[in-house]
Amino acid sequence: MYRPESTVAEEFISHAEILETLDYARNNKNNRPLIESIIEEARKCNGLSHRQAAVLLECDEPDLIERIFQLAREIKQRFYGNRIVMFAPLYLSNYCVNGCVYCPYHFKNKTIARKKLSQDEIKQEVIALQDMGHKRLALEAGEDPRNNPIEYILESIKTIYGIHHKNGAIRRVNVNIAATTVENYKKLKDAGIGTYILFQETYHKQNYEALHLTGPKSNYAYHTEAMDRAMQAGIDDVGLGVLFGLNTYKYDFTGLLMHAEHLEAAYGVGPHTISVPRICPADDVSLQDFPDAISDDIFSKIVAIIRITVPYTGIIVSTRESVASRRKVLELGVSQISGGSRTSVGGYATPEPAEENSSQFDISDTRTLDDIVAWLLDMGHLPSFCTACYREGRTGDRFMSLVKSGQIANCCAPNALMTLKEYLMDYALPETFAKGIRLIEEEIEKIPNPKVKEVALRNLREIENGKRDFRF
Repeated sequence: MYRPESTVAEEFISHAEILETLDYARNNKNNRPLIESIIEEARKCNGLSHRQAAVLLECDEPDLIERIFQLAREIKQRFYGNRIVMFAPLYLSNYCVNGCVYCPYHFKNKTIARKKLSQDEIKQEVIALQDMGHKRLALEAGEDPRNNPIEYILESIKTIYGIHHKNGAIRRVNVNIAATTVENYKKLKDAGIGTYILFQETYHKQNYEALHLTGPKSNYAYHTEAMDRAMQAGIDDVGLGVLFGLNTYKYDFTGLLMHAEHLEAAYGVGPHTISVPRICPADDVSLQDFPDAISDDIFSKIVAIIRITVPYTGIIVSTRESVASRRKVLELGVSQISGGSRTSVGGYATPEPAEENSSQFDISDTRTLDDIVAWLLDMGHLPSFCTACYREGRTGDRFMSLVKSGQIANCCAPNALMTLKEYLMDYALPETFAKGIRLIEEEIEKIPNPKVKEVALRNLREIENGKRDFRF
């Protein structure tokens, strides 16, 4: 039985419904009138059902695919403009008790260097990230009740928020840790986290259990229902994701969208973000073991269809992706990217020796944050370090109503410009500074509200005079 409003994993992620959806999509892959009608439905910017999206994913007509891509560009521009939010991951610990076969942190791996940051080491890492210009972090840690208890995570969050170095400050900490209890989610909420992120890895229950042989993560239902517990605890900004390549991509794509539908049906708030990582090489992990790994073309198609199916969500792409891949999907709907990232435990303050590899996966885009900011500016994107919505209480249904109505642009555009100006004044190299100032001058003229424009201009001047942290 498929019941999107249910809080039971196997009812809101119904295996039978996914199989029926995939069968329906295959049978209609050449049904041009249907596909064209779905594209026109998506043009209304109210989103699509998982079944409609599956039909678009199955479509292989070049002209129709290009229409999908063009619509994705238009919808991304309508909801997010040319803004690209910047963040960095911070790995606290790679101790883990799980047996996930695709992750080098699995407890049987004896070749990876096991590390856990002390609070003093976290401080040094955060100062290094602040000195790059980062304002938003995503905390990462393996699941290990003894080494990484919730108390350690909470203490680390407090440490991070307490560090102010020169003009640096981490203004928002998002958290990507293992599924936990309502009580622990309440503690994270009280600690002031931004978005709680958890990847499902795969929605195929049988394959999920085969990939997670041991450890608490092997409990499919407990993991899949984690976002429900987070919502019940008051965390109303959650981020979904699958690891494409663990299972057939069409199945997981459909399950991912069903999960988004479930959150809307059960809580009235869809996912704040959707991440689209792909399986990639790492210590003790070979791509040869994962025949369902997807191509760049399929990856681009997935991003474009997610954008038009869940138009309000932020789509995240990490440094797993190459420069060329990131360039393409930025045009098709991605709204958040990491920059200058390290996937090792430590490595920002002091580079990790090669013989002490503690990384979760290999990075494809190894450029510095300044390189990436300059690259985005060259392409006409607006790098944003904004965290205002979290700090102004624009989360959950309040955020979604503003995004869906388009009113969020009255806040996001000037906030992006002001945070970019901060970055340029404090951290940018001269060439990046010049590019950024030119873009700010162009973008400030596009703010339609005269009062907002006036205040933004005043704040931009104040930033030049040394003041920081303005926000709408």
